[in-house]
Amino acid sequence: MAPTDDTETTDLTASADATTPTASVAPADRGDGGGDGGGAASVAAGDPAARMPRWLPRALVLALALYACFLLGNWAFHQLVGLLVNILLAFFLALAIEPAVGRMAARGMRRGLATFLVFFAVLVFGIGFVVLLGSMLAGQIVDMVENFPQYLDSVIKWINQTFHTDLSRVEVQDSLLSSDWLQKYVQNSASGVLDVSATVLGGLFRLLMIFLFSFYFAADGPRLRRALCSVLPPARQAEVLRAWEIAVDKTGGYLYSRGLMALISGVAHFVLLEILDVPYAPALAVWVGLVSQFIPTIGTYLAGALPMLIAFTVNPWYALWVLCFVVTYQQFENYVLQPKLTSKTVDIHPAVAFGSVVAGTALLGAVGALIAIPAVATLQAFLGAYVKRYDVTDDPRVHGHRRYGEAVVARLQKALHHKKETGAPEDS
Repeated sequence: MAPTDDTETTDLTASADATTPTASVAPADRGDGGGDGGGAASVAAGDPAARMPRWLPRALVLALALYACFLLGNWAFHQLVGLLVNILLAFFLALAIEPAVGRMAARGMRRGLATFLVFFAVLVFGIGFVVLLGSMLAGQIVDMVENFPQYLDSVIKWINQTFHTDLSRVEVQDSLLSSDWLQKYVQNSASGVLDVSATVLGGLFRLLMIFLFSFYFAADGPRLRRALCSVLPPARQAEVLRAWEIAVDKTGGYLYSRGLMALISGVAHFVLLEILDVPYAPALAVWVGLVSQFIPTIGTYLAGALPMLIAFTVNPWYALWVLCFVVTYQQFENYVLQPKLTSKTVDIHPAVAFGSVVAGTALLGAVGALIAIPAVATLQAFLGAYVKRYDVTDDPRVHGHRRYGEAVVARLQKALHHKKETGAPEDS
């Protein structure tokens, strides 16, 4: 039996050698100890599935290039975000003065000259208003400094009578002048003069940039629209022009509502200041109306601070009355007056107007709060032109009325019918 087994083993070996590829056999015939490893490496090198795909290096290079472009774009956006916000604000300012410029241009005046006249009128009004308020404020500050000892005596007298103390003005002045808090405050104020000056200069430069961009947008409005429409098909051109017209109408309506609220606020504060016999009541009323409406977020506090300061020079208690009135009127304006006027002039829901202001403040700060309502109104009106609407069914539930009587009657009839059906077999 042994020869037979040897013969079978020899045949199997020969057949296996015949089916083995030459590339795999050659390394195995080597006399070194790495024959098996070399054969495995040769198999792997010859296997097409084990090779690196040709598209993989290109994909890696493309991914790295895209990531580098993303980092570069992110860096550029953060560097230019201030410029982009200024351009956005200038664009909405140009939309706001577009109706006036358009009317003057329709009468034969050049758009550049018409835009210059509108900006010149706004600039003259703003400078005159600031100079008037500045001179008034400077005079009141001088009066307050001169009368400060009398105010301090009246406050000390009230404290002594109320709390049964024995304070004197000399002691209070000495304690204030020798206090560490006052010395630190003076040092910080002296060191912060340069920071304040830099902030003021930066604000003036930003204001000049906004006016410059808005002047170009308003003066070259038709050219800008033609340049934008020249890269679009005719159907898209009509949509862009419609959106532009809607934006002009909504921005104008927003400014109209702000002007109306400024008028109401000015009249209300004028009545209060006249009752309290506060000087410069008309100028202070105009200040409160304009600043509280056209400077978002902090405008209310800036508007109320100046009347409180002037009222304090007349009577310290009058400043408290002014503060209470400013806070009360602000709540009335935020929750009653502003939503109704905004919904009528800009044609958006009060809740949407309030939410858009909150969202705009969160995204762009004071600029976002200022342009949020006209931007949302423009978007809503533009989308509303393409939304298909249907006739609403004549159902009381649409108007908020439920048919309780009919529901109760139907329920009783159903119950009686069910009882009659279940009770018939028992009677039979």
